Amino acid sequence: MERRTIGATALDVGAIGLGCMPMSWAYSRSEQRGDRSLRTVHAALDAGVSLLDTADMYGPFTNELLVGRVLKERRSEAFVSTKCGLLVGDGGERRHVVANGRPGYVRRACDASLRRLQTDVIDLYQLHRADPEVPVEETWGAMAELVQAGKVRALGLCAVGARAVRRGADLHEGTIRQLERIQQVFPVAAVEAELSVWSREALTRLLPWCAARGVGLVAAMPLGNGFLTGTLTPGGGFEPDDPRARHPRFTAEMMAANQPIVAGLRRVAARHGADVTPAQVALAWVLGLGRHVVPVPGAKRERWAVENAGAAALRLTARDLAEIAALPAPRGSWD
Repeated sequence: MERRTIGATALDVGAIGLGCMPMSWAYSRSEQRGDRSLRTVHAALDAGVSLLDTADMYGPFTNELLVGRVLKERRSEAFVSTKCGLLVGDGGERRHVVANGRPGYVRRACDASLRRLQTDVIDLYQLHRADPEVPVEETWGAMAELVQAGKVRALGLCAVGARAVRRGADLHEGTIRQLERIQQVFPVAAVEAELSVWSREALTRLLPWCAARGVGLVAAMPLGNGFLTGTLTPGGGFEPDDPRARHPRFTAEMMAANQPIVAGLRRVAARHGADVTPAQVALAWVLGLGRHVVPVPGAKRERWAVENAGAAALRLTARDLAEIAALPAPRGSWD
């Protein structure tokens, strides 16, 4: 697989990563099976994937434990990214999540993640969410100490939850303000943010900000929470614990209205061969946004992990890109 470098320290990763969250958190619990998830991670590594994206809150904790079982055997092949800063309380199907950016907590969380991941060092340690009660510089300073202690190689900021704290006209306005502040404390190696064919807000300011400063962009949800794969049926329904069951863009009406987007990706895929899928086209589009961009599609099955990895070899033409650019704007609110 093609390799890419992110951050000023040129962290080396495969062009496509693996989002491990669906194996232990959110989406359909009935599909979360440990042994199958292990096979999926191994299959991804076999296909050239190296960046494994997880977090202590996924499970909570069980996702890191899962990744740790793989790292114990194949640490030299993997680039592990995990996150701290969010605590999960007990709240049934909608568990309560709160931010904790206190320096003491950050230090303890890192040590706990290292134990669960069965590794001596975390390649990319991300702040999952800034704590409104703690100046972000204090949290970031504690994380920088972890780099100096040799427990972490590089630091990142996760902006996936920007929609939940949106203020003003620009989705990432608050994220960029945070980035400007913490960049004064210690270099930001990467920002993780949602970016896909049907979620393009990061293109306006966040992606250019990263490109201008040598900061990598880890593209989360590059397949639109599964919609861009073309495997979801409008009105097919989701399990009650799956957040898409309550998502405005995943109502039967909105999924049907957005089918022209998937149809457009299918047309592009067909020009590249019978085995090329809409998901691979969607990932290739993200890859084409810059050499500092690394998508991390989630997968729970070996088949999907290998298919996603195959998108690294797909090269979209000018005609393909023009057709994707001309696709209708997605319908339905994200909020």
